[in-house]
Parts: sequence; C-alpha cells; structure tokens
Amino acid sequence: MSLLVFSVPLLSAVVVMTAVFRSPLLALCRQLYSGTLRRSHRKVCVSSTHAYVFSNCTHGQAQSVLLTFDLYSTTHTSFNIGPQKGEFLDEIVKREAPRRVLELGTHCGYASVRILRLLPPSGKLLTVELDPLTADRGEEIILVAGFKHQQFQVLTCSSAEAISSLLSHTGNDLLDLVLMDHDPELYLQDLLALQRGNLLSTSCVVLINRALTPGARDLLEYVTARPQSFSVGRQLDGLMEIRCHTAA
Repeated sequence: MSLLVFSVPLLSAVVVMTAVFRSPLLALCRQLYSGTLRRSHRKVCVSSTHAYVFSNCTHGQAQSVLLTFDLYSTTHTSFNIGPQKGEFLDEIVKREAPRRVLELGTHCGYASVRILRLLPPSGKLLTVELDPLTADRGEEIILVAGFKHQQFQVLTCSSAEAISSLLSHTGNDLLDLVLMDHDPELYLQDLLALQRGNLLSTSCVVLINRALTPGARDLLEYVTARPQSFSVGRQLDGLMEIRCHTAA
C-alpha cells in the first residue's frame, strides 16, 4: 500500500518532467533535421545548377552564363536572385561604380557574375561562401564567365571569419557595396561587425536579400531606428537597398 502511495506521485513527477524536457528537445531535433534537409537540398540544387550552366553556356561570355542560369530557373528550383532582382542589382552597381564589393553568400555565382561584369577596371569582388562544395562550384562558374582571379576572390569560411580578416584582403580599401544573401539571422551581427571594423566607406550601400523574412527583422529595426546613420531605399521582392551615412 505504501509503495502505491509513493509510486503514483513519483510517476506523475516523471511524466511532468519528461513533458517539460521533451518539448524543447523535440523542437531542437526538428530544427536540426530541417536544417540538414535544407542544406542537403541546397547542395543538390547547387550541383545540378552548376552542371546545367557549365554544359550549356558559352564559356567566356558572362551574359551567356546569366541567360543560362535564368533558363534553368524557369523549370528548376534555384537559389539565385533571378533576372528581376538581378536588374535591380545591376542598377545599383552601375550607379555606385564600387571599387570594393563584399558578397556574403556566393551560391552558384550568379550574383557574382552580374556584379563583376559591371565593376570599374579597378574594382574587385570578395565573395564569401561557408560550404566548400558550393564555393568551388561558384568559383568555377565565375571563371567560366571569363573573369580572372585578380578581379575576385572566393573566401570559404563563415561571414564572421571573413569580416574579421577582411583588411588582409582589401588593405586600406573600404567597402563601397555589400550584398547580404546568406543567413538572414546573421545580417545584423555582420553589419555591426563591419561597422566596428570601420570597413564601410562613406555612403556605402548595403543590399539585403530576403529582407521580408523574420530573420532580417532585427537588422531592419536597427537601421530604421537610426535615421542619422542609415536610410532605407528601394525594395524589390525582398531585395532592399540600405545606404550608410556615417564615415568610417
């Protein structure tokens, strides 16, 4: 009888504690599993996109590379910004004529090619990609488009690592244009790191993709609360222009 009296409360406590700890654990497992699936899917998309573009474009012609990307994306899943956002990006690059550009998120090299073909002769692109396979595929497409290594550099590392070592790649040159197309959850911390490092030129333009997703909310709240330092410009389908007003 006494065993029954003590075992019931004990069982109830175990059930409660299990429920308390199981929910966050299950949520974490689902998050990790979902992230693994996304990364796996992205790698498959990168490989298939690369194979199609490499096999069907005219090597040495950047415009042919872009058109082949666009043709592929009409029938397949693609993580590229696409032609409409691409034209918006073109307008910014033509207007700003940046000498130093940082791209966070190389993907298959689509935006890299769009930027490189419009840079002034002294311009250089630093593009950052965390995944080694994706970085290799993106770099090969950039080379296929006809660009040389003195015009660009692919950094295979996290955005934080790239920003911390940026001066070793740019010397005293500051960034005139930054394209953020990696993880929106990292947008704000990377912008703050760029500011702390005094890496942004006066009137540097920061372009953020997927600006309407929840992950980008912290960055938008930060810049809109500081009108003396930033102004939010045009936005096209989640690709948003932010101009910095503070000198480095």
